[in-house]
Amino acid sequence: MRFLLALVPALLAAQTYDIVLQHGRLIDPESGLDAIRSLGINGKTIAAISPQPLHGKVEIDASNLVIAPGFIDLHQHSQTPEAYRLKAMDGVTTALELEVGAWPVSEWYAARQGKSLIHFGASSGHIPARMAVMHDSGTLLPRDAAMNRPSTAEEQRAIEFGVQKGLDEGGLGVGIGLVYTPTAPAEEMLNIFYLAGKFHRPVFVHIRNAENIVQSMQEVIADAAVSGAPLHVVHINSVGLGKTPAVLRMLDGARASGLDVTTEAYPYTAGMTEIASASYSDKENEPPSYFASMLWPPTGERLTLEAFLRYRKQGGFVARFSNTEDMVRLAISHPNVMIASDGILEHPRAAGTYARVLGHYVREEKALTLMDAIRKSSLLPAQRLEKMSSQMRKKGRLQVGADADISVFDPDHVIDKATYEKPGQPSEGFRHVLVDGTFVVRDGKLVEGVTPGQGIRAF
Repeated sequence: MRFLLALVPALLAAQTYDIVLQHGRLIDPESGLDAIRSLGINGKTIAAISPQPLHGKVEIDASNLVIAPGFIDLHQHSQTPEAYRLKAMDGVTTALELEVGAWPVSEWYAARQGKSLIHFGASSGHIPARMAVMHDSGTLLPRDAAMNRPSTAEEQRAIEFGVQKGLDEGGLGVGIGLVYTPTAPAEEMLNIFYLAGKFHRPVFVHIRNAENIVQSMQEVIADAAVSGAPLHVVHINSVGLGKTPAVLRMLDGARASGLDVTTEAYPYTAGMTEIASASYSDKENEPPSYFASMLWPPTGERLTLEAFLRYRKQGGFVARFSNTEDMVRLAISHPNVMIASDGILEHPRAAGTYARVLGHYVREEKALTLMDAIRKSSLLPAQRLEKMSSQMRKKGRLQVGADADISVFDPDHVIDKATYEKPGQPSEGFRHVLVDGTFVVRDGKLVEGVTPGQGIRAF
């Protein structure tokens, strides 16, 4: 046996792989490996990991670079070629629309299959199903009927049927935005939780509001408990705000009690959403400081009441600086909080979330370790989905047999460059990114003409 084990390095070295990443600092968050290794890829799969050099048809010198699993973003709204290019430059190999979700689900997947730079996927969206059934005029979020009036019993049945159809078609759970559908009856929402529980798929939920954060959290935790549906609360930093410690305590308590509950955060103090949505209803009597905390990206102006009312009629995305660095740091450093961008192209988080975590919060602030940041960005998201998506069982890891979704970056220079005024600036420091063994970023530049991205479904 010892003789055979001694032969293993020689056998690995004797083979020729399609691609070899040579002498990089390989970090695998599942096994805890953090060491200098060479990694060999054949086709779409990691075929070898060795402390010795490997031979490849293509060899990349990864000395002084980190080799990490490709990042998995559970919360990416912009699902366009432009957005995928920015995600790839930020180390992301899988971008999923799970909060709002998609509807009809099969059509959403079909529109991207064979055309995508990175992997993609969506939940079955309660919001778009409700908008369709109630004939709302909004696009991403409701603007009128679906947010202004309760649904009838007949509409509720149609909404539930639509969400179930999306689950039948492979939707990765159910997306719910309670803050955007404030008139949805409690029974409607509980029935959607029951539906997710029947399919054993998570509910990805934006809770009702931050003003009554404890009550809002109690609602979704209770719905998860009685329905048996796994629960994922989105962007805990932007709903928790100054009460983030209390919210994290509630989630930790629910988890300790046996509930399947997870959450995520993004590394920015400003949130952003549609100004015409229900989240900004009945705000006309707020003080001037409330409107001054808002930034209108197209012009860079801080808002007044007059400007707020004007843009609310027009519609569009507005940023609001409502959080503090202390609360953001607390959220992203919590051991059970994943990193997710809530990415929309109008906000810098779509382009810079992962580089900002690595550059600012790991290297500069030392708020979390490099291993923790990689675990939160890859393994934890994969584990959130792997019970009902076999595809995710081979992602988020660097191990023989895992998918060759890989991000290679310079830990001394990786940093976000996107700003609120220029949100489309790509991150710097990601030298190579591979999706299913295909380079989508090489030598720090996007690779043109490749579309290795696959649809991630619940099958």
